[in-house]
Amino acid sequence: MDKTISILGSTGSIGTQSLEVAKKHGIKVKALAANSNAVLLAEQVNEFKPSVVCIYDKSKADKFKEMVKGDSVKVLTGMEGLCEIASLNGVDTLVNAVVGMVGLKPTLAAIEAGVDIALANKETLVTGGKLVINSAAEKGVNIYPIDSEHSAIFQCLQGNGMNKLKKIILTASGGPFYGKTKAELGSVTVAEALNHPNWSMGNKITIDSATLMNKGLEFIEAMWLFDLSPEQIEIVVHRESIIHSAVEYEDNSVIAQLGVPDMKIPIQYALLYPKRLECPAKSLSLTDIGTLHFAKPDLETFDCLDACIKAITAGGRMPAVVNGANEAAVASFLNGEIGFLRIGELVKSALKGIENKSIQCLDDVLLADREARDFVREKIEGC
Repeated sequence: MDKTISILGSTGSIGTQSLEVAKKHGIKVKALAANSNAVLLAEQVNEFKPSVVCIYDKSKADKFKEMVKGDSVKVLTGMEGLCEIASLNGVDTLVNAVVGMVGLKPTLAAIEAGVDIALANKETLVTGGKLVINSAAEKGVNIYPIDSEHSAIFQCLQGNGMNKLKKIILTASGGPFYGKTKAELGSVTVAEALNHPNWSMGNKITIDSATLMNKGLEFIEAMWLFDLSPEQIEIVVHRESIIHSAVEYEDNSVIAQLGVPDMKIPIQYALLYPKRLECPAKSLSLTDIGTLHFAKPDLETFDCLDACIKAITAGGRMPAVVNGANEAAVASFLNGEIGFLRIGELVKSALKGIENKSIQCLDDVLLADREARDFVREKIEGC
C-alpha cells in the first residue's frame, strides 16, 4: 500500500497493534518513538526498518544506541525527538499513541507540517482542544480517531452529513468496579484496579478506566472532535463492550457501530480510511454474545467522570486542570502514595481550587497543567 506512517508510542498497546495493521497491509513505517522500552523498540527497528527513531527517556539513549548500532537509523531523544518525528517530510499519517499530556506538542508539530493524525492520545484534545482543532482546520489536516468510542461515532456519521445530529451515545465498559459503592472502593489495591474486564491497556489508562476518568476524557474529546455541546452527549454503561458507541439523528433513529473489543478495528479504519479491508480481528457473532446490557453511570461514586463534565462545561483551562490533576494523582496511586478514592478527591479539589482562565496559546495549557500537578503534589505532601 502506498502509504507511510510514523508512530509515537510504538511499544505500547496501540502502537504494537498499529504495527500489526501496517505489516498486514504493507504500510511503510518511517519513524517510531517509545518512552523507555529500549528492548522492544530495538526489535521494532530491526523488523520495520524506520529511518528515524526516538527513545523519549534520555537515560535509556546510550543503551538503545548500542542495541541498534548495526542499523542505519537516526536516534533522537526527549520532546524534541517526538516533535521531529511528528513533523517528518514524506509521512502521510502520524499515529499518536503516547499516554498523557506529552502528546500535545507533537500533535501541534504534525499539524504545522501538514501531516494527518490518527489520534489515540485523548489528552491532546482534552487539554488543547481549541488550539488543535483550529490549527488543523487552518492547515487542512485530518484527525482520524483511534479510540474505539470515537471511531464508532466517526463511522456512524459517514454518509449522513446532510442530516442533523441530535446526540451521541458514548458507551463505557464500567471498568472493574462497576456497581461498587464508595465504601467498597476504600480498600482497592493497585492490582485490583489494573484488572480490566474487557480491554488490555497500559497502566495509566487502565486506572483511568477504573475511576471512569477515561470516559470523562472521552466526553471532552468527543465535544471537540464532533463539535458538540455537553448536552448532546449521553454516557451509557455497556458491560460487554460490543456496541462501541452510537449516534442519534433528529428523527430519533439511532445508528451504532458494533464489533468485538479489539483495537485493531479502529486503528485500521483510521489508517486506511475510507477503505474497509480484511482486519486481523475476530468476527462478531451476536448469537454467541446473546445478551447486551445497558445502564446509567454512577456519577456520585465515580466522581472523576462528573469532574470532567463540569470542567468542559466551565471551559477555559479547566479541562487541562482536571487532566493534569488526574495524571499526578494516578501516578501517586500507582506508586502506593495514596488510596484509590483519593484520585477523584484530588481531581475535584483541583477543579474547585484552581482559578479558571481562557486558553489562548500552548503556554496557557502548559501553565494550567503545571499548576494542577503542583496543586495535587502539595495536597498529598500536606496530608
